[in-house]
This record gives sequence, C-alpha cells and structure tokens, in this order.
Amino acid sequence: MSHRPTDEPFAGVYPAITTPFAADRSIDYEQLRADARRLERAGVDGVVPAGSTGESATLTHDEHVEVVEAVVDAVDVPVVAGAGSNSTQEAVSLSRRCERAGADALLWISPYYNKPEPEGMYEHYRELADAVDVPGIVYNVPSRTGRAIEPDTVVDLAAHENVAGYKAAGGDLAVVSEVVERTRDESFSVLSGDDGLTLSICSVGGTGTISVAANVEPRRCVELVDAALADEYARARRVHHDLGDLFRALFVETNPIPVKEAMAIRGYGPARLRPPLSRLSEENREYLEGILADLSGEREGDAEPRDGSDADGVDESVHGPDADRVEESVDEPDQRGVDR
Repeated sequence: MSHRPTDEPFAGVYPAITTPFAADRSIDYEQLRADARRLERAGVDGVVPAGSTGESATLTHDEHVEVVEAVVDAVDVPVVAGAGSNSTQEAVSLSRRCERAGADALLWISPYYNKPEPEGMYEHYRELADAVDVPGIVYNVPSRTGRAIEPDTVVDLAAHENVAGYKAAGGDLAVVSEVVERTRDESFSVLSGDDGLTLSICSVGGTGTISVAANVEPRRCVELVDAALADEYARARRVHHDLGDLFRALFVETNPIPVKEAMAIRGYGPARLRPPLSRLSEENREYLEGILADLSGEREGDAEPRDGSDADGVDESVHGPDADRVEESVDEPDQRGVDR
C-alpha cells in the first residue's frame, strides 16, 4: 500500500531510464520499451527518459524526441522528459517538441558550460515555463554544469504555475532543506537526484527521487521511498543500507556507465554506450557483479539463470549481457556536446 502524499505534483520513484543502443549505435527502441514496461510493472511512479542517464548528450534532437515518444507509447505512468539545454532557445524548442510527443512533465537541467548568473538563470527557466503547458522540474547538478542554482532562484521560480519541482543533485542537504522550507506554501515537490541521499532528503520534506538505482532495483527503491514518506524510518533505513553498496557502485565511474553494466548483468540488454563514454572496467565490473549477486541472494560465483529471453520478449541471443563488448567501428551520430 502506498503512503505517498496526494497533494504533491511529484511523489515517489521516477527512474532516470537509460537509452539502449544496437551494435551500430542506433537506438534499440524494442529494448527501450521493454525497460520502461519492466519498471512500470515494478511499481514506479513515473519514468524519466532522455536525461543525463539516458545519454541525451549524444542524441540528436530528433532521436531525443523519438525516445520520448517511444516511452510514452510503452507505459501508462507519467513520463517526465529531459528537455534542458545551455541554450534557452534550444531548450524552449526541445521542451515544446517533448510536450507534443506526449510527455506529462519536463526535466530542465540548468545551463552548463556558459554558467549564467542568478538573473540569467531565473530568466532561462521563466522562458521555459512560459513556453509550455506542462509542469517542469528544475534540475540542480553543479558537478555536471559548473554552476549551482541558488536557493533564492529556486524559491522565485516555485511561484510560477509551470514550475512544479526541484531535482536536488548538489550534495548539500542544508540547501535542500532550505528549499523545502521556503516553498511549503507552493504546489512544489523536492526530489532527490542522488540515490545515496534519498532517505535524508525525504526526512527533511522531500517527496521522492529521480533515481539511477531504480533501473536495477526498482522494487527496493519504491519500498525505501514509501517507507520514508510514511514516517516508517526504521524500515526505510534498513532498505537504504541494503542498497548502500549499489548506490556507491553505480557512480564508481561516470553515470550511466555502471548502471548500464548492472542492467546487462541482470539480463536487461547489452551495456552499449555512445562515444565518448566507454565500457565499465573489468575490475569494476567484477565489483558490481558481487554487489548484484548479494542483492539477488545468490552464492558467490553463481550465474543468474537465463532462458534466452526476458519477460518482454527481447531475445538475449541478440541482447545478451556481454554482447559486443568490443564495438565495431561505425559512423558517428550527430554529437551536440550537451548534457541533459
């Protein structure tokens, strides 16, 4: 039974889903739909395609929108589409296209590389919010963008009817707590963007998480957030600590390198990435395999049983966990150098 608040724009677990690729580096839409349906069956509250975890930095704009369309077509839970850019004009265009593709909400990373001052940051988000008729989530991740969104800016934006949430991935719980405190009178949700801090953020008033780990352990992530939102903190702490090694392992190399490898180990398609990202190191893969085996209750060295296909009919003779570990040389996709 869910204990999530009903008066929050966003509450619960929203996996930041990966974008699977075929051997020629084209998007594997069959696997993408299968992944989204698997997460929906596990009880997540929504899914977030085409974000940083979805390798939006190496998707063309057309691919970006097609990914959103495919996920919208695959699931009934809300779809929160990544739609940010360091160009306000580009972000407006992409946001409108994602809205037309059927996205229920949008996730807007803050402008990266050009590092706007607070006034420019506010105006960027105001233009995005004015341009669409679906709610947006402001995404603060200074480790990727080079500039934090100041709490004052978030509070000012929360008054806009189309700014409905804040994804906190800055690592500072005091800042998150301040944002929660100062937006309590608004219809505004604060979500964790760091799996290791989800429990702490919920404890100061956050309402859930946009999660990387939920791609691998969706049911446990749902249990953690449900327990926290029900003030059942003993249970929430138990699940948090059960998942602690996984939370850390998924960032032992640049996201989404480890989570794609973890999904491959679990049999959810091959861990292909687009350049410049590379496969997880053998040493770290062995480390990750051990953590996943412990979570699965397997003895050390046991292989996960496979019958050649997953529940969604994806043929593992093509999509197996170790398929094409060394990729063939192919033409490069359009590289836009952006990170959503």
